[in-house]
Amino acid sequence: MKKFFIAAVLLTTTIFTAMAQNKGSFDVYEFDGFKLHVYNTGDALGDASYIVEGKRGLVTIEYPLFKDNVEEFNAYISKLGKKVKNNIADYHIGGSGDIKMVMVEGMPEFMKGNVYGGMMQNFAQAFGDSMAELPEIEAKEVAFGKTIKIAGVPFTFNHGASSDFPGASIIIGGQVYYSHWAPSKSHASNLQFGSAAAVDAELEAARAALASGCTLFIGGHGGAVDKDALNFRIKYLETVKANLNLSKDAFVKAMEKAFPGLAGEEGLGALADALCK
Repeated sequence: MKKFFIAAVLLTTTIFTAMAQNKGSFDVYEFDGFKLHVYNTGDALGDASYIVEGKRGLVTIEYPLFKDNVEEFNAYISKLGKKVKNNIADYHIGGSGDIKMVMVEGMPEFMKGNVYGGMMQNFAQAFGDSMAELPEIEAKEVAFGKTIKIAGVPFTFNHGASSDFPGASIIIGGQVYYSHWAPSKSHASNLQFGSAAAVDAELEAARAALASGCTLFIGGHGGAVDKDALNFRIKYLETVKANLNLSKDAFVKAMEKAFPGLAGEEGLGALADALCK
């Protein structure tokens, strides 16, 4: 877990300092009993935010961090004509204002600590006034393994990957699976997979997502993808694990051969540095 935390802090200072914020786009998915509105923020962090529209109101998940995105997100919400019952801040805290907050148990305290707090301070230094004001309201904590209903939609809070921040993987309405990182058809980043243990943890988490019975998979990074992307991610991580005993150069060549032309090849060297002895 330490390596992931270090990578998260480095992320804020080495990659995103000079990047500008761009406004995003919305996609809508209909499910039995609710709609899911996906907001691809287009921000420098690759964040995504969500609105679950139930019959009795709205639930936001991972509110945007930047002012321009918050303005666009709020304008979209206002057009839906329903009250926001709660904001779920799982891995990402954003500009949710005075909306009642829900977090998994232990996350409010973790966000006050040196790791998460230091990361947010680095964001503030990197992005300055473009960041939204963060809420100071107390969050209601939900125990791992518990299901709560908000706006008529059930949300089940399960443990996320053990190598990640101590947030939750959330099953929404029994049909949508939220995790910190949405599965992607690309090479892994050393910022997410900083050790062999992290590969094992993410593989276990991906298999749990597949076994959930959900049909759409979303993340705080990466937006929304289908089961095909999740199956690919499992195969990819299994291949990474099988090649961990190789030298760094041999690992890169093996991954290029296994997935020719896959996006993210330029980062394989850094991934090998993190994973191979």
